[in-house]
Amino acid sequence: MSPAVPLSGISAEFGSRLRLGEPMSRHTSWHAGGPADAFFEPRDAMDLASFLSKLPRQTAVLWVGLGSNLLVRDGGVRGVVVSTHAALQGLTRIGDTQVRAEAGVHCARIAKQCVKWGLGPAEFFAGIPGTLGGALAMNAGAYGGETWNHVVEVEIMDADGARRTRSRSEFEIGYRKARGAQPGECFIAARLQFQAQPEANLGTIRDLLVKRRQTQPIGQWSCGSVFTNPAGDHAARLIEAAGLKGYRLGDASVSLKHANFIINHGSARAADLEGLILHVQQVVFERFGITLKPEVRIVGEPA
Repeated sequence: MSPAVPLSGISAEFGSRLRLGEPMSRHTSWHAGGPADAFFEPRDAMDLASFLSKLPRQTAVLWVGLGSNLLVRDGGVRGVVVSTHAALQGLTRIGDTQVRAEAGVHCARIAKQCVKWGLGPAEFFAGIPGTLGGALAMNAGAYGGETWNHVVEVEIMDADGARRTRSRSEFEIGYRKARGAQPGECFIAARLQFQAQPEANLGTIRDLLVKRRQTQPIGQWSCGSVFTNPAGDHAARLIEAAGLKGYRLGDASVSLKHANFIINHGSARAADLEGLILHVQQVVFERFGITLKPEVRIVGEPA
């Protein structure tokens, strides 16, 4: 596939880290989605800054971590997709109760390391199936905890590769939202505040993960929760009450185990997954007058 942006002048410099026509089905937990014009996996933050500084102006950039909250349409993504997971893996303790974590760190790793350091409450991070970058972008949460409750400041990289630090007060934080990043900016790290919690132990995390396996379709191809919970209710309850558990479109279905999960059984197209999302929204609205809002981010072009 020929990229929609001229990359011939820089592709040689970055070698195999920059790939054209990369199938996004390889980089999302739903295992669906068309190709990206270009896909870049930097070695580290300096490599990332160098790459961004060389991109033609106005190049569209999509940032991804583990792709656990992302649906890429079958027509793929125009512009450049940048994967931060492998590059931004730093996790260090700074001071008695603060941690600096980079955007590519898996949230479960934050939970486990904080427990080892005697810091908390951080166990809830184990229930977030993505990286810190994605958790910051959507204020991800689990088991009563939310990411931005612990943020002191974030480190941002803009579309030109310049880095700066911004305080929590510069963002509008709410349920599954964090507004304030400028177009083209990406979270590359955060300073997180916890409390001394010497009684913390890994057994608590193990118990949470057992509970998660018992109540969610872990091991199947999904994006985690598809919809945010409406005020005073739960999306899963509404979907189940609408009789949609097990409803199937192509090779995608509403999970029988947890109604707020949609499963790709192996060969679902992104169009099947998106069509099922729309069907669930329509039926729940017709039945209860409530519009379910997707938690998953939907990007790209239809086939």
